[in-house]
Amino acid sequence: MESESVRPSAGGRPAAAKASGARGRIDQGMLDRLSSRVTSLGGRDAIPVYLPFSGEVLGHVPRCNAEDVREAARRAGEAQRIWSHTRPAHRRRIFLRFHDRVLSRQDEILDLIQLESGKARRHAFEEVMDTAIVSRYYANSAEEHLKARKRRGAIPGMTTTWETFQPKGVVGFISPWNYPLILSITDAIPALLAGNGVVLKPDHETPFSALWAVELLVDSGLPPSLFQVVTGQGSEIGPALIESVDFISFTGSTETGRKIARDAGEKLIDCSLELGGKNAMIVLADADLEKAVAGAVQGCFTSGGQSCISIERLYVHSKIYETFVHRFVEKTRALRLGSALDYGVDMGSLTSSRQLHAVEAHVEEAVAKGASVLAGGRSRPDLGPYFYEPTILENVQGEMRVFRDETFGPVVSVYRFRSDDEAVERANDSRYGLSASVWTRDHAKGRAIAEQVRAGTVNINEPYAAAWGSVDSPMGGIKDSGIGRRHGREGIRKYTESKTIAHERGPLLAAPQGATAGRRYSQLMTGLLQAWRRIPGIG
Repeated sequence: MESESVRPSAGGRPAAAKASGARGRIDQGMLDRLSSRVTSLGGRDAIPVYLPFSGEVLGHVPRCNAEDVREAARRAGEAQRIWSHTRPAHRRRIFLRFHDRVLSRQDEILDLIQLESGKARRHAFEEVMDTAIVSRYYANSAEEHLKARKRRGAIPGMTTTWETFQPKGVVGFISPWNYPLILSITDAIPALLAGNGVVLKPDHETPFSALWAVELLVDSGLPPSLFQVVTGQGSEIGPALIESVDFISFTGSTETGRKIARDAGEKLIDCSLELGGKNAMIVLADADLEKAVAGAVQGCFTSGGQSCISIERLYVHSKIYETFVHRFVEKTRALRLGSALDYGVDMGSLTSSRQLHAVEAHVEEAVAKGASVLAGGRSRPDLGPYFYEPTILENVQGEMRVFRDETFGPVVSVYRFRSDDEAVERANDSRYGLSASVWTRDHAKGRAIAEQVRAGTVNINEPYAAAWGSVDSPMGGIKDSGIGRRHGREGIRKYTESKTIAHERGPLLAAPQGATAGRRYSQLMTGLLQAWRRIPGIG
């Protein structure tokens, strides 16, 4: 496609409203109250939290240090020893109550998410919805996932064996800024329902959404000391957190994830890491074009592309490439950018100057090396300091950073392919393997291609939400996209230690002393093993 035919771009219509000076339902008293929930022994400078929409200061939180972290872990550990003995039904009621209150008070948290992260309200609502879904799911399924299970014993009829699940103790969470509610609370929910205490370090750029959720959990009946929050730079307090807990969960960059894995390994504790992504969308020749174009807009530009499961590589069959890209460009240019605290905006701001500079650097380098801009491609300081237009690039080549590295912004590169095998090969040509999507009217073909794509989750005819919202099934990455899973049975059992309890009713399972007795024992056991081999169900 010739870029000149679609090059003019206003990057969306003017914003409906500016959030500068407009804070919705969020006042200073509320922010001060939330800040007071941080575990801090005091005596240090506060950290300013900025409004991405305007660059103004939203509020302040304490700058914690290692001593604060250790105190937070101590408090959570004391509360956990009591909490671990509470009845599952009691825990269930707390989280169902939390579910209801998140929904009933959603306007408050929607304002807060927008003000902290800069995202559009429609995208902030995904956080509200997901938090409610995960709360309900684990409240209703935790007991089943964690109940003791009878296992096959060593000697049929004589050995009774159970597998049990006990809480790790205190679980540490390091959460990022891009989904300040979801990623601070939805992984902690199964950890708490499994009987653990929690110490959370939210990103210092977006701490208030996490603190709001913790306050709501306490209001719903969670013991106040069970869920501790520390705020500060990860480089300053992250090592102390790993040293102080029994399990560490991290969502963020692959580079930081490697360091956390090394530190956890030194302490010999488990970790769960959801890291970067360079996610691919494959549009086959028989795809529903209207639905696929709408899915591409959603998958590429939700939350300004600042999502680990955002689509950054778009592979379209050559038979429909021209038509698809033309429609995709039209839809992208029509997106409404702005900072209003309502549903009239299609895409909000990036969260920080750091992220804006990273996006600009990727696009500028690609253009300098020959890539074409089909839509967007520039910042919008007229709307706010960190706004960047949703951007579509063509003719992206392998030597460009935008080809291989995660951009984490509203930028997607489009490519042609001519066969299904080529599409799969190109989608798999990445060090990442977090999420992907396949678009086709042939469900069998879609399933077959999804099986070949090397990613932790693959959606068919949906950009990301189908797998993300299927919380009974695990979600996570492979390759450089991380280790461990959230959601489903794996998402709660990882916060437990499995224990085997075996009750033997027969003689001791060891050869008796003496040559004759030992020989008779070995003959008897050999015969039994040969007999069991032929009995179905014993194996």
